[in-house]
Amino acid sequence: MENSLRARVRAGDPDAFRHLFDEHAGVVHRHAVRMTGNWGTADDIVSLTFLEAWRLRERVLPGDDSLRPWLLGIATNVTRNTARAARRHQAALSRIPPPDPVPDFADEVTRRLADSEELAAAQRALSTMRRGEREVFTLCVWEGLDAATAAEALGVAVGTVRARLSRARKRLRKLTELELRRESATLNSGVQRPAAAGQSPDSRHRAARSTQETKR
Repeated sequence: MENSLRARVRAGDPDAFRHLFDEHAGVVHRHAVRMTGNWGTADDIVSLTFLEAWRLRERVLPGDDSLRPWLLGIATNVTRNTARAARRHQAALSRIPPPDPVPDFADEVTRRLADSEELAAAQRALSTMRRGEREVFTLCVWEGLDAATAAEALGVAVGTVRARLSRARKRLRKLTELELRRESATLNSGVQRPAAAGQSPDSRHRAARSTQETKR
């Protein structure tokens, strides 16, 4: 029973946490991928989320509600912290002379992220939105939480969630359409567009690159 699981999690039962991980790790990972657009970063966020859940286990309140919103709220906070750390790291790297170029072997891993131009365009558009709108959109639309549950996960008012979601839907629709038009123009011009972080080019890009390398 979920209620007994909540009590066991609060008590720090290792078996309860194993069950919690088995049941929700996939959900947390999917949420992290959608927030970051990077599979490797998402793997790290899953690990950090459950470590943080263990640290915060005594904050789990009695009841019969699912622990999924609680975990997604933790994952969202972890994602924020990870993004800040990445920016600091990038700023530090920018002050170091660039290293010699090395081959990139990440294509096989990163091509799992998106198999369609629409999802890739949505991901790029989503990354340009304000953080609060992006978090609300991901929780309510992609994870299926209602406004009240998302508000609890994020620690904000229900009205704030609804307002952010409304703005996010309108903004994402416009930005995605713009990204798709840019993608279409890029393909028509024959110029390969650089992939976003954590993403791979679509099959047409890979085919074009393979053909060019073969001709060499």
